[in-house]
Amino acid sequence: MTTTPETTSRRAPTQFPFESLTADAGASADPVLVEIVQGSLASVEMEVETAIGRTSRSPMIRDAHDFRAGIHDRKMRKLTGRSYSALVHPVARDFPLEEMVPGDVFFHNDVYESEGGIGHLPDLCVTVPVFHANPETGKPEVVAFVQAFGHHDDIGGAVPGSMPSNATSVYEEGLAVPPIKLWDAGVPVRSALRIMTRNSRTPEALAADLDAECSACLMGAQRLGELFDRYGRDSVEAAFDAIIDNSTRTYRREILSKIPVGTWVWEDYAEHDGVEEPKLHTQRITLTRTPADDPEGERLILDFAGTSPQAKGPINHCGDYSDGVFLKKWLAPILRNLADTPERMAELDVNEGIVPLIEMRFPPKGTLLTPEFPAPTNARTFVILRLLGVLAGVIAKAVDGRMPADQETIRYTGVYGEDMEGRSYLMREVLGGGAGGRYYADGEDTIHVVPDSRNLPTEFTESRFPFIVESLGLAKDSGGAGEFRGGLGYEKRIRMLKDANFMSIADRSILACWGVKGGKAGAPFRVVVNPGTPEEREIDALADAEPIKAGETICIQTTGGGGWGDPLDRDPELVARDVRWDKVSERSAFEDYGVVLTGAVESDDLAVDAEATKAERENRRAARGEEPFFDRGPGYARLSGGATVADVDWV
Repeated sequence: MTTTPETTSRRAPTQFPFESLTADAGASADPVLVEIVQGSLASVEMEVETAIGRTSRSPMIRDAHDFRAGIHDRKMRKLTGRSYSALVHPVARDFPLEEMVPGDVFFHNDVYESEGGIGHLPDLCVTVPVFHANPETGKPEVVAFVQAFGHHDDIGGAVPGSMPSNATSVYEEGLAVPPIKLWDAGVPVRSALRIMTRNSRTPEALAADLDAECSACLMGAQRLGELFDRYGRDSVEAAFDAIIDNSTRTYRREILSKIPVGTWVWEDYAEHDGVEEPKLHTQRITLTRTPADDPEGERLILDFAGTSPQAKGPINHCGDYSDGVFLKKWLAPILRNLADTPERMAELDVNEGIVPLIEMRFPPKGTLLTPEFPAPTNARTFVILRLLGVLAGVIAKAVDGRMPADQETIRYTGVYGEDMEGRSYLMREVLGGGAGGRYYADGEDTIHVVPDSRNLPTEFTESRFPFIVESLGLAKDSGGAGEFRGGLGYEKRIRMLKDANFMSIADRSILACWGVKGGKAGAPFRVVVNPGTPEEREIDALADAEPIKAGETICIQTTGGGGWGDPLDRDPELVARDVRWDKVSERSAFEDYGVVLTGAVESDDLAVDAEATKAERENRRAARGEEPFFDRGPGYARLSGGATVADVDWV
């Protein structure tokens, strides 16, 4: 296992400190107006996203919904919490607020210039300032921002889709644009748009998507301006402060209180970077929960010392900018799992209010989370999504496992080539996978970690691209065994009607989603061509241009979530139910759960032999020794030099 030497972590400096709009941080705000403003913000955010979804053109934006909107105040604090967003910080850094005018639209996608808010170049970000007239001078002043960013089909680079799996620098990944004006005082800057579309393999879709995003954000800015006109700037800004302060107090009272004072360490790994042979690329978190009387406040300290050096390939993430403020808001949704009930969990927004409760300490430059330009980043999901699991795991150690097992990880698969009429096409899809089992319930099947995103509709893809979707269903046995089973991943089969190239940017093909507190790891990601035939072959999880012949079938199986709790404690009737539902095989029922079944599903007489099951389980319990708190699955030994457990896997 390779990690960096133990070095002193540093607190990242920021030029945008967390501060309020009003002197009393919203304490005197009218509580009724606070509710009105908060509801209005959520409504505007949803209206912006709806407009983008209905007017964009590319499948990734329109159909897969891989985009986000967010609303920020003039201090660049995120006010809405329905989903994550990028940052306004780089725009304000390069364009002073006092120089902005109504009708301005700003654009950027440069990973290193984004203050950590943009992870890879296909994520294009549009920012529109909101104006309100100063009552004394009558001059419009910036009072807020509406922002949207989404994953676009192609922004240039070495391969279609702008995600070369073997990139060794950002220069291979596409066109990088620092903050610029895309619209200037209401007039589109045609030269800037022409440069971007000229670099894209899908120029019409790119232009249409950007037009949709700009128009939607301008509409959102108008809606917010009306809110200021209706209630006045002082009242609305007091409500903004109150919204953020309410979140801070709620998380301190309902979430931090569930974590005891102390320090815990855990780590997890990306398995490959596209350049070197597969190995363990470590992401480590040392979590410290400070006491209420700590001189710097009651908070969580996340120290990333021990994280591996930056990879040669594109799995790096620029996390240490602006005090790690993007990473704080990205990771914070994991904390909601500590809420008293699932219903309460769903009510907790993640906005800027969580920022004062999390301190991040980063290792020196040159790690997976602190890469140095021009390190490639297009597959940074291998790191940033793994960190969600690392945080869940280290908290699980602190709270005796009352956190979910590991969740699905994102992956991009797709095909490209020429359709039946000879036109170039690119079809790329972000299929979901299984969520981890929880201490009170099984994991959800085929969830998408990107909020509101979804798989592409079969009716659309078959009408647009030269293939047939032969099946789309659940991958049997993919969920990790446990008292509460992990959710299942997808199994999707497509048959090509014309020669094409298959692409895959995926992790968790060797390592698996881990199980916790006796739960077992889920099944890993897998792509097989022509399954069950003499021509069967497996495709590597990182592939830019795997040739697929007309008539060949591609079978994609996505990851299953990890299991929670001892599988031998699962209700045998639930195991039998899962067999009837075709989620678990009869083989797995016995081998993984120790459940002895009689009869068969086909004859509608499947049943549990209670006495035989009890005896089988008692024999297994008596034969096994002490087990680690986490189960990483069989793939871990392949990369660890034969070890089946990491030192940090014990409590």
